[in-house]
Amino acid sequence: MGIGQVAGFAGATVVLVGMPGPNNMYISLRSLTQGRRAGVVSALAVETGTLVYIVVTALGLATLVQTSPKLFTAITFAGALYLAYLGIKLLLAPVVDHSAGVQAAPLGRVFRDGVIVNLLNPKAALFFLAFLPQFTTRGAGPTQLRTEMLLLGVGTLLIGLALDLSYALTAAAVGRRFRSVRTTTRGRNVVVATIYLGLSAFALVSAL
Repeated sequence: MGIGQVAGFAGATVVLVGMPGPNNMYISLRSLTQGRRAGVVSALAVETGTLVYIVVTALGLATLVQTSPKLFTAITFAGALYLAYLGIKLLLAPVVDHSAGVQAAPLGRVFRDGVIVNLLNPKAALFFLAFLPQFTTRGAGPTQLRTEMLLLGVGTLLIGLALDLSYALTAAAVGRRFRSVRTTTRGRNVVVATIYLGLSAFALVSAL
């Protein structure tokens, strides 16, 4: 890739990865409700999911998904249902004293949920299936193609991590005020759950 291609790839990746979606919304919500540490853990979890995508793409398994619309639709539905599950679980969470804020989830669960949200995110899947191949060498052999996809994937991971951490730190700063507002835990849970359910509905509509 020449300098122009690298600049084009980096610029397009920043725009596509930085656009609001399940990943950065998940990171922002964790930072808002639990603080900076949970946000950073969420960012690392999301990029762990990206690492899985990189390996899957390099092994050629992404081609299987690309040639099977039903499989891709199934992944999209699974992601939408998981987001809906997170929202409903939050709505059903017990109400605690208002000073406690939204009930904090263990960091292990925060990490697990972040990985799953990214793996079931149709935006991430489309990125690796439709966007990255545009920057590979036409007519390249299988070995060269895998190498190029690996390098592009690593570049995506580094850009994504920088953007995710920016979301996490910004949301954590806003979250300090969010958590200090004297509202009931139920009210805060409803706000966060509504965002999860909205993302779930958007994913379902996209799949249909």
